[in-house]
Amino acid sequence: MKNTIKRYIKPVAICSVLLTMMVASCKQDDYYQDGGKADPKFNGTVLQYLQSDPKFDTIAQIVKLAGLEEMFSNEEITFFCPTDEVIRRTIGRVGRRQNFPGDPYIDKLNQALFDLGKDTISTLADVPGPIWRKYMLRYVFKGKNVLKDYPQIDFSLKQLYPGGFYYTWNNDLCNIGVVYNPVNGVKYTGYRQLCISFVRDISNPDQSLLYTAAVATSDVQPTNGAVHVLAIAGSLGTIGEVLVSPLGDMFGFGDDFWVDVVFNR
Repeated sequence: MKNTIKRYIKPVAICSVLLTMMVASCKQDDYYQDGGKADPKFNGTVLQYLQSDPKFDTIAQIVKLAGLEEMFSNEEITFFCPTDEVIRRTIGRVGRRQNFPGDPYIDKLNQALFDLGKDTISTLADVPGPIWRKYMLRYVFKGKNVLKDYPQIDFSLKQLYPGGFYYTWNNDLCNIGVVYNPVNGVKYTGYRQLCISFVRDISNPDQSLLYTAAVATSDVQPTNGAVHVLAIAGSLGTIGEVLVSPLGDMFGFGDDFWVDVVFNR
């Protein structure tokens, strides 16, 4: 499949209603997808799982460009997987915000490159492999962990339920936890929702700014690990009880990826 920028600039409708229906139908530790109970096992590797689903087509290509095929095929890993939409939103397109009100693809990486007089990104290969590798590894953890392996987090009561800190494959730090959503105002009795937060200041993790993303589908289990698919927050402040950050929708969590690409151009 061609990996031109046309794949990035086409507006894609984000179906928040589908996500709401999906998570609302979940209960305790059962595995659900799109409102129906599903088999979490996938008879193939993490890389083969990505290659099997069109919404990960771009992510699978980036794995190859980053030289991570061996890892995603043979190492036991936990992958918090961004969708292709995350890449579209990060790279964006050149345009004027006043002509496209509310467009999530304006004012992104390509607009910044254009404003600086630099070549914009037209294919995935325009970004050097080491940059793709550096930021893809922010989503990868050693070993296999499913939802039940992570501690509870309550964003309104973090002193009691703080989640847990985990080092990514390349030693960045993330907080990962499970939100126990309420039912009819009764705390912690509803569905469980996994989330991940990138820690900006590793020297002071408890006070650091967090870039948080919610998980839309958890506990997919290929033969060499676990995959947790991230949701797109868009302009929402929360998904369920998870306090999401718009920068959680950007590849690599925040603007670090942009900075590396801009300086490389």
